Amino acid sequence: MKHIVVLTGAGISAESGLSTFRDNNGLWTEVNAEELASIQGYRKNRAKVLEFYNERRKNLLMVEPNHAHKVLAELEKQYKVSIITQNVDDLHERAGSTSVLHLHGELKKVTGSNNPNDERCIKEMPLDQHIEIGVKAADGSQLRPYIVFFGENVPNMTEAKWICKEADIFVIIGTSLVVYPAATLIESVPWKIPCYIIDPGDFYKQDLCGFKHIKTSAVTGIDILKQKLAEL
Repeated sequence: MKHIVVLTGAGISAESGLSTFRDNNGLWTEVNAEELASIQGYRKNRAKVLEFYNERRKNLLMVEPNHAHKVLAELEKQYKVSIITQNVDDLHERAGSTSVLHLHGELKKVTGSNNPNDERCIKEMPLDQHIEIGVKAADGSQLRPYIVFFGENVPNMTEAKWICKEADIFVIIGTSLVVYPAATLIESVPWKIPCYIIDPGDFYKQDLCGFKHIKTSAVTGIDILKQKLAEL
């Protein structure tokens, strides 16, 4: 069974109604990322950061997986499919994908402030519940979102690289490859395997050497991808 590895970004979730971060109308044009999404900002004003992520958690309740999410899940009937996502939503899982690695954390989970990667502290928390100041994690530290803030290491990068090395087919959907270190994952992809990118944006040729560019949205491009896969 062929192994398809898919790297997804904000573009796939935007078509479900979730705001992107870096586009012209993205969240970072409206709010200060250093203030609300960095470890320094969290240490300076925990209440404000928690309020921001409580709003993101609430918004996630209002959206559903789109056609692109669902087709990726359906591909598991014919292929081994591993999804590596930069997104912190759970739309891939809700669509039915069974192998999803989150690089930047998960909105539906919380953890402790002392060591966010301490497995004792990581747990799921209903999205309609707010993370409040004074609520403690298992290690006694302030409960916080299970999100990789700017300024923190990305703990799942090593595993993501190994997954990419095992790919027979590699696909990028809805990311502009400007987020690091996630953008470096293409360097771990085996040479000369079929590679595709679904995104309406433009890319530098040197960044996508060997990639076939399906220059359209995720929900439209996913059906084009299905056809190309069938022709391999």
